[in-house]
Amino acid sequence: MSNVIIRTSRGQLWLSLGGWAVALGKTRRSPLQALYNGDQSDMSAVYTSLRGRRELLEEACLSHTRKRRVLTPEDLRHLIVDDKHGLLYCYVPKVACTNWKRVLMVLTGDGRYSEPLAIPANEAHVAGNLRTLSEYSPTEINRRLRSYLKFVFVREPFERLVSAYRNKFTRSYNTAFHKRYGTKIIRRHRPEPREEALERGHDVSFEEFVHYLVDPRTQREEPFNEHWERVHSLCHPCLIHYDVVGKYETLERDSRSVLQLAGAEGEVRFPATGKSVRTNGDMAAQFFRNVSPFYQNKLYNLYRMDFLLFNYTNPEYLKFR
Repeated sequence: MSNVIIRTSRGQLWLSLGGWAVALGKTRRSPLQALYNGDQSDMSAVYTSLRGRRELLEEACLSHTRKRRVLTPEDLRHLIVDDKHGLLYCYVPKVACTNWKRVLMVLTGDGRYSEPLAIPANEAHVAGNLRTLSEYSPTEINRRLRSYLKFVFVREPFERLVSAYRNKFTRSYNTAFHKRYGTKIIRRHRPEPREEALERGHDVSFEEFVHYLVDPRTQREEPFNEHWERVHSLCHPCLIHYDVVGKYETLERDSRSVLQLAGAEGEVRFPATGKSVRTNGDMAAQFFRNVSPFYQNKLYNLYRMDFLLFNYTNPEYLKFR
């Protein structure tokens, strides 16, 4: 499949695939009457909040981004498709994507799965268990973008980043990440590293991780790993009109809303959070304590668009504020 070009204006998408273009028109509203037309149910306050997020995102996109952007089929690989319920979900690592993939495996599994938490986490991430939008033909992509309920879940950018660091660099079982990224980070950003650290990459500090992220060489060599890639680069929220922008901070409430809007609340429940130690603002502040104002500022500039697009305020613990 050749390049996909999506041009946006208020409420309209243009999709160009393989040398032809078609107007996708405004995002459908008929399946979303509850969300967009003043639903009177007990979820109306939640829907009002979700509408407000969508409006803020549209305003931020108009203020801070260009109206034209080139996408490739590779850019659509984070959009998971549920044809049975008409859903497109852009998954963002470290924003409950494992549980959302489990839920979608239940919804698309034709009875093979009934309980999300019974699905092993590693199975939820196996390529091929869920289809992505990049696997479809241009005509099929067109139809789904226009008519499906599109949703994404986001998180305070630095809390997500600290969560990614904790998971990938402080857990002894993540040896693949230690070898793949840890050895490079240590070699490049640690003065006089020990031979064991160069070999294993097992003891990367958060400060070294930050230095690696803001180093211009990092993105010149290869794209960011999806666990710390910016949400706007994974899901292109100024090019694809997401109907629902859920937040990690209100995860269970917003997840219930998505399932209700999809008419799937009777088929599956989003798993309740079981983690006892979740990365929050206080924990993130502790990790940033030893990061200099200079590097804090550089890191903020790197993730600035995610703060702006999803209406997150600058953390109070940042020293350059």
